[in-house]
Amino acid sequence: NICCIGAGYVGGPTMAVLADNNPDIKVNVVDSNKSKIDLWNSKNLDELPIYEPGLAEIIKECRGKNLFFSNSIEDKIKKADMVFISVNTPTKKRGIGAGQASDLKWVEACARQVAKYAEGYTIVVEKSTLPVKTAEVINAILQTEDLSNNKNSKFDILSNPEFLSEGSAIEDLIKPDRVLIGGERKEAIESLSKIYKNWIPEEKIITTNIWSSELAKLTANAFLAQRISSINSISALCEMTGANVKEVSR
Repeated sequence: NICCIGAGYVGGPTMAVLADNNPDIKVNVVDSNKSKIDLWNSKNLDELPIYEPGLAEIIKECRGKNLFFSNSIEDKIKKADMVFISVNTPTKKRGIGAGQASDLKWVEACARQVAKYAEGYTIVVEKSTLPVKTAEVINAILQTEDLSNNKNSKFDILSNPEFLSEGSAIEDLIKPDRVLIGGERKEAIESLSKIYKNWIPEEKIITTNIWSSELAKLTANAFLAQRISSINSISALCEMTGANVKEVSR
């Protein structure tokens, strides 16, 4: 039983593909935004809050069978064996790091909800793009006894970053270059790996420690930014000199 907190660009499509390839697993996508959930549940698939080629077809196939969208955050966390955190991490607008650092308030809020409502053993999966060692912050919250209604709750934290491109997200999820899973406990890593192995070749599933996984996502983003910056610089030079961009880029 899986619960994903966050019905946005990452959470919605990722859970749809996961449900489509794991018909025996119940997948609940929850969000505090009622209007967004209403759109995910719309009978008119053209009204889905996100457009990605192939997404509507998967939603049509799985929704109401083993894929569900709701605002029942407390109830779905209670029933979940695995909780994905897939919420926004915008840039901070105030305080230390304003304009540069990631604002983790939504991630921390999710961790508090999991700490409060989870029952028994739960695997918590970081899906959002996060600074390195955010898992330490999440773990500290999960271990706060004052938050927990169930003192027998136990948690493992995994990092499972997304590598999606707008316009090809479903293709990226169905045929990824790699799936990265970072964690400290072998059994928890294997639990998530087993889900992915239902449609992804085992050699494409890379496991590591949690810090390496978090850093790998930021490194990938940095390399992409550098590539785009270099392309823009070369394009500007070509425009200034009259050089042919296509010839230069060969």
